[in-house]
Parts: sequence; C-alpha cells; structure tokens
Amino acid sequence: MGKKGKTGRLKRKPAPRFWPIHRKEFQWIVRPSPGPHSLEKCLPLSVVLRDILGVAETRKEAKKIISQGKVYVDRKVRRKDNFPVGLMDVISIPDVNRFYRVMSSHKGLFVNPISKEEASFKLFRVEGKTIVKNETAQFALHDGSNMLIKVEDPESPQKVVYETFDTLKLGLPEKQVLDKLKTKKGNLALITGGKNIGKQGRIVEIEKTEAKKRRNALVVIEDEKGNRYQTILDFVFSIGGAKSLISLPEATSNV
Repeated sequence: MGKKGKTGRLKRKPAPRFWPIHRKEFQWIVRPSPGPHSLEKCLPLSVVLRDILGVAETRKEAKKIISQGKVYVDRKVRRKDNFPVGLMDVISIPDVNRFYRVMSSHKGLFVNPISKEEASFKLFRVEGKTIVKNETAQFALHDGSNMLIKVEDPESPQKVVYETFDTLKLGLPEKQVLDKLKTKKGNLALITGGKNIGKQGRIVEIEKTEAKKRRNALVVIEDEKGNRYQTILDFVFSIGGAKSLISLPEATSNV
C-alpha cells in the first residue's frame, strides 16, 4: 500500500538552512507541527529553547519545560515542543523574565530579545479581506489567523477600515487593535523575503501597478546609511512611521 500524506519526521540535512543546528552531528531533528507558519518560515519551539536560547541542553529537557506550561507564544501557553513560531511571534518565558520576538534576518529568522512591555503586543500584516456578512469583514493575517470586524457603513461594505498590506498593532492575547500602519512612502519597513531579506529602512518608492498584481509591485527601501534595496510589495512589512513600533537590533541593518 502506498504512502499517504507527508512524513512526520525530518532529517537535519534538508531542514531549513537558517536553523542553527549541526547538520551531521545527528540524523534527525524535530519537525514542526502544522500550524500558523509553513516549514520554510518557522522554528520549532524545542529548537528555539535548545539551540538558540540555551535554556535546555537536549530535546528531552526542552520538551519537559514546554509541557509544564512555562513557555508562552503570543501570550498563550504552548505545550507541544514542535509548535512552529514564525515572523513577529512573541515568545515569553516568565519564570526567568525573558521575552523575545521572531524577526527576519539575512539568513531567514532570528530571535530578538525585547522588554516585558513590548511583549504585550504583536504586529500583524493584513494579507486579504472578505465580506462574510453585510456588516462583518474578515481579515486574513500573515500568521494564518483571521479577524472579524464590523463594517462602519453596511451599505458600502467595500469601504472597510483596513486594507491589504496594512500593519496592525494588536494587544495580546485578546488581539484588540492598538494602532495601524499603511504601507506607504515614508514609513519604516522590514524586508521579509527575497535576496534582501532582513534589511530594514524607510520606503522611498512604491511602483504603481496597472498590468500586474499589486503584490509584485516594486518597492525601494533606503536604510540609515543611504543604501537602497529593491524588493516586491509582498516582501515588505511596515513596522513604523516616524519611528519603529518594535525594537530593532543594529545587526539587522548591517547584514
């Protein structure tokens, strides 16, 4: 009988290249469970605790810490060591007063230390919108979650508050809207894909699209040193206006 579905195991060699693991020391590595992020855009919780933060020396230790409810993702307890964490997710370990946000780097993803106050919110990018009822709009967010919001004018449901590619600052874990950002010229942004992944700076130009999808519109971002990077709108994540809403280590601008 033929194999049905994907395997539940993952070898170290074909694992995503940005995972900070030894490729030849052992054969197997924990495979992330299906969840809010794809395999290529996530880190398993046990890998974060063992290989990045050094909280545990083995997977068994990491699994025990997580199963005891000592690790939170987006202010919710996660008890599975293979839970996938991805871009902008907030990882909290209250017992040792350590908080982190998953960010883009030149390799893929890295875990950036943040304050306890900053761990109370998360940035979400709006990926799409749909009117599910006459007075309700459904917004698809970048981590696979959805948000329902009442439309202000039921007679004009197309006029909704948020647009695709907007960034929402939501409080955790209730996801109440604290602020919103348009992806427009002059805003600070982070590049989340392509050859310039991890670069961050201010948007200086957004191509006007007519004959192609808006996601493929060319965007030019300039960093503090005056270096310019070109990418597409699909890889641009707005993180602030005059200043960034989240803390950004200097390393992200130099990689």
